[in-house]
Amino acid sequence: MDLFEYQGKLLYKEFDIKHPNSKLVKNLIEIQESVELNYPIVVKAQVQVGGRGKAGGIKIANNHEELIKYSNEIMGMDIKGHIVEILLLEEASKILDEYYISFTLDRSEKKYLIMLSSKGGMDIEKVAEDNPDDLIKHHIGASEELTEDIIHEIIGKAKLNQEYTKSITDIIQNLFFMFVKGDCDLVEVNPLAITDAGVMALDSKVALDMNAKYKHSYFEDFEKEIPIPESEKNAKEKGLNFIKLDGSVGIIGNGAGLVMSTLDVVAENGGNAANFLDIGGGAKAETVSAALEVLEADKNVKSVLINIFGGITRCDLVAEGIVEATKGKDLVWPIVIRLDGTNSSEGLEILKNNPNEKIFIEESMDSAARLAVERGA
Repeated sequence: MDLFEYQGKLLYKEFDIKHPNSKLVKNLIEIQESVELNYPIVVKAQVQVGGRGKAGGIKIANNHEELIKYSNEIMGMDIKGHIVEILLLEEASKILDEYYISFTLDRSEKKYLIMLSSKGGMDIEKVAEDNPDDLIKHHIGASEELTEDIIHEIIGKAKLNQEYTKSITDIIQNLFFMFVKGDCDLVEVNPLAITDAGVMALDSKVALDMNAKYKHSYFEDFEKEIPIPESEKNAKEKGLNFIKLDGSVGIIGNGAGLVMSTLDVVAENGGNAANFLDIGGGAKAETVSAALEVLEADKNVKSVLINIFGGITRCDLVAEGIVEATKGKDLVWPIVIRLDGTNSSEGLEILKNNPNEKIFIEESMDSAARLAVERGA
Protein backbone atom coordinates (compact mmCIF):
# COMPACT_ATOMS: atom_id res chain seq x y z
CA MET A 1 0.00 0.00 0.00
CA ASP A 2 1.44 3.34 -1.08
CA LEU A 3 1.23 6.03 1.59
CA PHE A 4 0.69 9.75 1.28
CA GLU A 5 3.77 11.83 2.07
CA TYR A 6 2.29 12.97 5.39
CA GLN A 7 1.65 9.37 6.44
CA GLY A 8 5.26 8.45 5.71
CA LYS A 9 6.36 11.36 7.84
CA LEU A 10 4.18 10.17 10.70
CA LEU A 11 6.31 7.02 10.57
CA TYR A 12 9.41 9.21 10.56
CA LYS A 13 8.37 10.48 13.99
CA GLU A 14 8.07 6.93 15.31
CA PHE A 15 11.55 6.00 14.07
CA ASP A 16 13.34 9.23 15.06
CA ILE A 17 13.95 10.42 11.50
CA LYS A 18 14.46 14.17 11.38
CA HIS A 19 12.16 16.09 9.02
CA PRO A 20 10.74 19.64 8.83
CA ASN A 21 8.05 20.95 11.18
CA SER A 22 4.69 20.64 9.47
CA LYS A 23 0.93 20.98 9.69
CA LEU A 24 -1.70 18.85 7.96
CA VAL A 25 -4.63 20.74 6.42
CA LYS A 26 -7.88 19.10 5.38
CA ASN A 27 -10.04 22.23 5.54
CA LEU A 28 -8.83 25.68 4.49
CA ILE A 29 -10.65 27.22 7.47
CA GLU A 30 -7.79 25.79 9.57
CA ILE A 31 -5.29 28.27 8.09
CA GLN A 32 -7.34 31.48 8.25
CA GLU A 33 -5.55 32.45 11.45
CA SER A 34 -2.03 31.46 12.57
CA VAL A 35 -0.54 28.14 11.39
CA GLU A 36 2.21 28.13 14.07
CA LEU A 37 4.96 27.52 11.49
CA ASN A 38 7.86 29.74 10.52
CA TYR A 39 7.88 31.32 7.06
CA PRO A 40 8.72 30.59 4.32
CA ILE A 41 6.28 27.65 4.22
CA VAL A 42 6.10 24.99 1.51
CA VAL A 43 2.53 24.17 0.48
CA LYS A 44 2.41 20.55 -0.76
CA ALA A 45 -0.48 18.76 -2.46
CA GLN A 46 -1.00 15.30 -0.97
CA VAL A 47 -1.59 12.98 -3.93
CA GLN A 48 -0.34 9.48 -4.70
CA VAL A 49 1.21 10.38 -8.04
CA GLY A 50 4.50 11.86 -9.19
CA GLY A 51 5.01 15.16 -10.95
CA ARG A 52 2.99 17.27 -8.53
CA GLY A 53 5.64 20.01 -8.52
CA LYS A 54 5.56 20.40 -12.30
CA ALA A 55 1.76 20.43 -12.13
CA GLY A 56 1.78 23.36 -9.69
CA GLY A 57 1.06 21.25 -6.63
CA ILE A 58 4.03 22.56 -4.63
CA LYS A 59 4.54 26.26 -3.89
CA ILE A 60 6.51 28.34 -1.39
CA ALA A 61 4.65 30.97 0.62
CA ASN A 62 6.69 33.81 2.12
CA ASN A 63 3.85 35.23 4.22
CA HIS A 64 0.34 34.52 5.39
CA GLU A 65 -1.27 36.21 2.40
CA GLU A 66 0.65 33.97 -0.01
CA LEU A 67 -0.12 30.93 2.13
CA ILE A 68 -3.87 31.56 1.80
CA LYS A 69 -3.52 32.23 -1.94
CA TYR A 70 -1.45 29.13 -2.75
CA SER A 71 -3.49 26.85 -0.49
CA ASN A 72 -6.69 27.92 -2.26
CA GLU A 73 -5.06 27.31 -5.64
CA ILE A 74 -3.75 23.84 -4.79
CA MET A 75 -6.69 22.48 -2.77
CA GLY A 76 -9.09 20.80 -5.20
CA MET A 77 -6.53 20.76 -8.02
CA ASP A 78 -6.66 17.81 -10.44
CA ILE A 79 -3.18 16.28 -10.75
CA LYS A 80 -3.16 13.43 -13.27
CA GLY A 81 -6.68 12.43 -12.27
CA HIS A 82 -6.01 12.75 -8.52
CA ILE A 83 -8.00 15.48 -6.76
CA VAL A 84 -6.12 17.27 -3.98
CA GLU A 85 -8.11 17.01 -0.75
CA ILE A 86 -5.25 17.33 1.76
CA LEU A 87 -2.35 19.78 2.04
CA LEU A 88 0.89 19.39 3.96
CA LEU A 89 2.39 22.70 5.10
CA GLU A 90 6.08 22.52 5.96
CA GLU A 91 8.68 24.98 7.12
CA ALA A 92 10.99 25.54 4.15
CA SER A 93 14.57 24.34 4.63
CA LYS A 94 17.73 26.10 3.54
CA ILE A 95 19.32 23.30 1.53
CA LEU A 96 23.12 23.09 1.45
CA ASP A 97 23.24 19.77 -0.40
CA GLU A 98 20.68 17.13 -1.40
CA TYR A 99 20.93 13.39 -1.91
CA TYR A 100 18.77 10.41 -2.90
CA ILE A 101 18.32 7.24 -0.87
CA SER A 102 15.96 4.27 -1.09
CA PHE A 103 15.47 0.86 0.47
CA THR A 104 13.58 -1.94 -1.24
CA LEU A 105 13.65 -5.72 -1.75
CA ASP A 106 15.56 -7.06 -4.75
CA ARG A 107 13.63 -10.27 -5.34
CA SER A 108 16.08 -11.58 -7.92
CA GLU A 109 18.89 -11.41 -5.35
CA LYS A 110 16.62 -12.24 -2.40
CA LYS A 111 18.24 -9.40 -0.50
CA TYR A 112 17.50 -5.85 0.53
CA LEU A 113 18.73 -3.22 -1.88
CA ILE A 114 20.03 0.18 -0.78
CA MET A 115 20.47 2.86 -3.45
CA LEU A 116 22.30 6.09 -2.67
CA SER A 117 23.18 9.03 -4.89
CA SER A 118 24.62 12.51 -4.54
CA LYS A 119 22.17 13.64 -7.24
CA GLY A 120 19.19 14.24 -4.96
CA GLY A 121 16.21 16.25 -6.10
CA MET A 122 16.52 14.85 -9.63
CA ASP A 123 14.63 12.12 -11.48
CA ILE A 124 16.55 9.09 -10.22
CA GLU A 125 15.64 7.05 -13.31
CA LYS A 126 17.34 9.70 -15.45
CA VAL A 127 20.40 9.69 -13.17
CA ALA A 128 20.63 5.88 -13.46
CA GLU A 129 20.35 6.10 -17.26
CA ASP A 130 22.63 9.07 -17.95
CA ASN A 131 25.19 8.70 -15.13
CA PRO A 132 24.95 5.15 -13.68
CA ASP A 133 28.14 5.63 -11.66
CA ASP A 134 26.32 8.32 -9.65
CA LEU A 135 23.85 5.73 -8.27
CA ILE A 136 25.50 3.46 -5.69
CA LYS A 137 23.81 0.12 -5.06
CA HIS A 138 24.45 -2.14 -2.09
CA HIS A 139 22.76 -5.45 -1.23
CA ILE A 140 22.33 -6.67 2.31
CA GLY A 141 20.94 -10.02 3.46
CA ALA A 142 17.80 -10.19 5.58
CA SER A 143 19.78 -11.67 8.47
CA GLU A 144 22.63 -9.14 8.18
CA GLU A 145 23.06 -5.84 9.98
CA LEU A 146 23.53 -2.49 8.31
CA THR A 147 26.65 -1.49 10.22
CA GLU A 148 28.29 1.91 10.43
CA ASP A 149 31.24 0.54 8.43
CA ILE A 150 28.93 -0.44 5.56
CA ILE A 151 27.21 2.94 5.61
CA HIS A 152 30.56 4.77 5.67
CA GLU A 153 31.65 2.71 2.67
CA ILE A 154 28.61 3.58 0.54
CA ILE A 155 28.71 7.23 1.67
CA GLY A 156 32.29 7.34 0.42
CA LYS A 157 31.42 5.68 -2.89
CA ALA A 158 28.54 8.11 -3.40
CA LYS A 159 30.86 11.03 -2.65
CA LEU A 160 28.60 12.62 -0.06
CA ASN A 161 29.82 15.46 2.17
CA GLN A 162 32.25 13.79 4.60
CA GLU A 163 31.79 16.54 7.20
CA TYR A 164 28.27 15.21 7.84
CA THR A 165 29.16 11.49 7.88
CA LYS A 166 27.92 11.00 11.47
CA SER A 167 24.53 12.67 10.89
CA ILE A 168 24.03 10.96 7.51
CA THR A 169 24.94 7.59 9.05
CA ASP A 170 22.44 8.05 11.89
CA ILE A 171 19.54 8.93 9.59
CA ILE A 172 20.36 6.09 7.16
CA GLN A 173 20.38 3.61 10.06
CA ASN A 174 17.01 4.88 11.27
CA LEU A 175 15.51 4.76 7.75
CA PHE A 176 16.71 1.18 7.34
CA PHE A 177 15.33 0.25 10.75
CA MET A 178 11.97 1.74 9.72
CA PHE A 179 12.09 -0.17 6.43
CA VAL A 180 12.69 -3.52 8.14
CA LYS A 181 10.80 -3.22 11.44
CA GLY A 182 7.98 -1.24 9.86
CA ASP A 183 7.45 -3.97 7.23
CA CYS A 184 7.83 -1.63 4.27
CA ASP A 185 8.12 -2.64 0.63
CA LEU A 186 9.76 0.68 -0.19
CA VAL A 187 11.25 3.64 1.63
CA GLU A 188 12.48 6.42 -0.67
CA VAL A 189 13.72 9.88 0.30
CA ASN A 190 14.34 12.43 -2.43
CA PRO A 191 15.86 14.62 -1.26
CA LEU A 192 17.69 13.55 1.84
CA ALA A 193 19.17 16.98 2.51
CA ILE A 194 21.91 18.69 4.44
CA THR A 195 20.21 21.85 5.69
CA ASP A 196 21.10 24.70 8.00
CA ALA A 197 19.22 22.73 10.68
CA GLY A 198 21.08 19.46 10.05
CA VAL A 199 20.46 16.37 7.92
CA MET A 200 16.74 15.92 7.16
CA ALA A 201 14.39 13.75 5.13
CA LEU A 202 12.53 16.41 3.15
CA ASP A 203 10.28 14.02 1.27
CA SER A 204 8.68 10.66 1.93
CA LYS A 205 7.70 7.86 -0.42
CA VAL A 206 6.70 4.77 1.55
CA ALA A 207 4.92 1.56 0.55
CA LEU A 208 3.79 -0.92 3.19
CA ASP A 209 3.72 -4.71 2.90
CA MET A 210 0.06 -5.39 3.61
CA ASN A 211 0.83 -9.05 4.37
CA ALA A 212 2.14 -7.67 7.68
CA LYS A 213 -1.10 -5.82 8.45
CA TYR A 214 -1.81 -8.13 11.40
CA LYS A 215 1.40 -6.93 13.09
CA HIS A 216 0.74 -3.18 12.96
CA SER A 217 -2.52 -1.54 14.02
CA TYR A 218 -1.62 1.69 12.21
CA PHE A 219 -1.67 -0.10 8.82
CA GLU A 220 -5.45 -0.16 8.99
CA ASP A 221 -5.58 3.47 10.14
CA PHE A 222 -3.49 4.54 7.14
CA GLU A 223 -5.58 2.39 4.81
CA LYS A 224 -8.79 4.16 5.88
CA GLU A 225 -7.31 7.53 4.89
CA ILE A 226 -6.38 6.45 1.36
CA PRO A 227 -9.15 6.94 -1.22
CA ILE A 228 -9.82 4.01 -3.54
CA PRO A 229 -10.33 5.02 -7.20
CA GLU A 230 -13.84 4.32 -8.48
CA SER A 231 -12.43 1.94 -11.09
CA GLU A 232 -10.75 -0.14 -8.36
CA LYS A 233 -13.98 -0.29 -6.36
CA ASN A 234 -15.84 -1.38 -9.48
CA ALA A 235 -13.25 -4.05 -10.24
CA LYS A 236 -13.30 -5.35 -6.68
CA GLU A 237 -17.08 -5.75 -6.86
CA LYS A 238 -16.58 -7.84 -10.00
CA GLY A 239 -13.96 -10.00 -8.31
CA LEU A 240 -11.07 -8.68 -10.42
CA ASN A 241 -7.51 -8.03 -9.32
CA PHE A 242 -7.09 -4.44 -10.53
CA ILE A 243 -4.75 -1.54 -9.77
CA LYS A 244 -5.08 1.82 -11.51
CA LEU A 245 -1.89 3.30 -12.97
CA ASP A 246 -1.10 6.58 -14.73
CA GLY A 247 -0.63 5.49 -18.36
CA SER A 248 -2.92 5.14 -21.37
CA VAL A 249 -2.58 1.48 -22.43
CA GLY A 250 -5.18 -0.69 -20.71
CA ILE A 251 -3.78 -4.11 -19.77
CA ILE A 252 -5.71 -7.37 -19.33
CA GLY A 253 -3.85 -10.61 -18.66
CA ASN A 254 -4.11 -13.86 -16.76
CA GLY A 255 -1.65 -14.32 -13.93
CA ALA A 256 0.24 -11.64 -12.02
CA GLY A 257 3.58 -12.63 -13.58
CA LEU A 258 2.28 -12.34 -17.13
CA VAL A 259 0.58 -9.01 -16.42
CA MET A 260 3.78 -7.60 -14.89
CA SER A 261 5.75 -8.78 -17.92
CA THR A 262 3.17 -7.14 -20.19
CA LEU A 263 3.57 -3.84 -18.34
CA ASP A 264 7.34 -4.07 -18.88
CA VAL A 265 7.03 -4.83 -22.60
CA VAL A 266 4.61 -1.91 -23.07
CA ALA A 267 7.19 0.36 -21.39
CA GLU A 268 9.98 -1.04 -23.59
CA ASN A 269 7.92 -0.05 -26.62
CA GLY A 270 7.52 3.53 -25.42
CA GLY A 271 4.12 3.27 -23.73
CA ASN A 272 2.74 3.44 -20.19
CA ALA A 273 0.20 1.08 -18.70
CA ALA A 274 -3.11 2.51 -17.47
CA ASN A 275 -3.64 -0.37 -15.07
CA PHE A 276 -2.72 -3.78 -13.74
CA LEU A 277 -5.65 -6.13 -14.38
CA ASP A 278 -5.29 -9.85 -13.71
CA ILE A 279 -8.33 -11.95 -14.65
CA GLY A 280 -6.73 -15.00 -13.04
CA GLY A 281 -6.56 -18.62 -14.04
CA GLY A 282 -9.63 -20.32 -15.44
CA ALA A 283 -11.23 -17.01 -16.49
CA LYS A 284 -14.45 -17.44 -18.41
CA ALA A 285 -16.32 -15.26 -20.89
CA GLU A 286 -18.11 -13.22 -18.22
CA THR A 287 -14.79 -12.45 -16.50
CA VAL A 288 -13.29 -11.00 -19.67
CA SER A 289 -16.47 -9.04 -20.33
CA ALA A 290 -16.34 -7.61 -16.79
CA ALA A 291 -12.68 -6.62 -17.26
CA LEU A 292 -13.48 -4.65 -20.40
CA GLU A 293 -16.36 -2.91 -18.61
CA VAL A 294 -13.94 -1.75 -15.89
CA LEU A 295 -11.57 -0.26 -18.47
CA GLU A 296 -14.45 1.53 -20.22
CA ALA A 297 -14.87 3.66 -17.08
CA ASP A 298 -11.27 4.95 -17.26
CA LYS A 299 -11.06 8.04 -19.47
CA ASN A 300 -7.25 7.80 -19.58
CA VAL A 301 -7.32 4.54 -21.54
CA LYS A 302 -6.57 5.10 -25.24
CA SER A 303 -5.96 1.49 -26.29
CA VAL A 304 -6.27 -1.97 -24.73
CA LEU A 305 -3.86 -4.90 -24.82
CA ILE A 306 -5.24 -8.34 -23.94
CA ASN A 307 -2.40 -10.79 -23.37
CA ILE A 308 -3.48 -14.35 -22.55
CA PHE A 309 -1.37 -17.45 -22.13
CA GLY A 310 -3.72 -20.37 -21.71
CA GLY A 311 -2.89 -22.97 -19.09
CA ILE A 312 -5.92 -23.41 -16.88
CA THR A 313 -7.44 -20.51 -18.77
CA ARG A 314 -8.96 -21.56 -22.10
CA CYS A 315 -8.29 -19.14 -24.91
CA ASP A 316 -11.57 -19.98 -26.64
CA LEU A 317 -13.52 -18.85 -23.56
CA VAL A 318 -11.51 -15.65 -23.44
CA ALA A 319 -12.31 -15.06 -27.11
CA GLU A 320 -16.00 -15.65 -26.42
CA GLY A 321 -15.83 -13.06 -23.66
CA ILE A 322 -14.23 -10.53 -25.97
CA VAL A 323 -16.89 -11.11 -28.63
CA GLU A 324 -19.68 -10.92 -26.04
CA ALA A 325 -18.33 -7.66 -24.59
CA THR A 326 -17.74 -5.95 -27.95
CA LYS A 327 -20.42 -7.26 -30.28
CA GLY A 328 -22.55 -4.46 -31.72
CA LYS A 329 -20.60 -1.81 -29.79
CA ASP A 330 -18.84 1.25 -31.14
CA LEU A 331 -15.61 0.67 -29.24
CA VAL A 332 -14.08 3.74 -27.63
CA TRP A 333 -10.55 2.41 -28.19
CA PRO A 334 -8.71 -0.20 -30.29
CA ILE A 335 -8.10 -3.62 -28.72
CA VAL A 336 -4.96 -5.61 -29.50
CA ILE A 337 -5.13 -9.32 -28.64
CA ARG A 338 -2.48 -11.96 -28.22
CA LEU A 339 -3.65 -15.50 -27.44
CA ASP A 340 -1.33 -18.45 -26.84
CA GLY A 341 -1.64 -21.80 -25.11
CA THR A 342 -4.72 -23.92 -24.36
CA ASN A 343 -7.27 -23.76 -27.22
CA SER A 344 -5.56 -20.72 -28.74
CA SER A 345 -6.31 -21.83 -32.30
CA GLU A 346 -10.02 -22.18 -31.41
CA GLY A 347 -9.95 -18.78 -29.74
CA LEU A 348 -8.34 -17.12 -32.74
CA GLU A 349 -10.92 -18.74 -35.02
CA ILE A 350 -13.75 -17.31 -32.89
CA LEU A 351 -12.25 -13.83 -33.19
CA LYS A 352 -11.77 -14.16 -36.95
CA ASN A 353 -15.40 -15.24 -37.36
CA ASN A 354 -16.55 -12.17 -35.40
CA PRO A 355 -14.47 -9.36 -36.91
CA ASN A 356 -14.43 -5.81 -35.56
CA GLU A 357 -12.53 -2.99 -37.22
CA LYS A 358 -11.09 -1.94 -33.87
CA ILE A 359 -9.87 -5.40 -32.84
CA PHE A 360 -6.38 -6.47 -33.91
CA ILE A 361 -4.69 -9.86 -33.44
CA GLU A 362 -0.94 -10.24 -32.96
CA GLU A 363 1.16 -13.40 -32.60
CA SER A 364 3.79 -12.21 -30.11
CA MET A 365 3.66 -10.20 -26.88
CA ASP A 366 6.22 -7.73 -28.22
CA SER A 367 4.36 -7.02 -31.48
CA ALA A 368 1.06 -6.77 -29.59
CA ALA A 369 2.53 -4.25 -27.13
CA ARG A 370 4.08 -2.22 -29.96
CA LEU A 371 0.76 -2.04 -31.82
CA ALA A 372 -1.19 -1.14 -28.65
CA VAL A 373 1.22 1.74 -28.00
CA GLU A 374 0.97 2.93 -31.61
CA ARG A 375 -2.82 2.73 -31.73
CA GLY A 376 -3.17 4.55 -28.45
CA ALA A 377 -0.86 7.40 -29.40
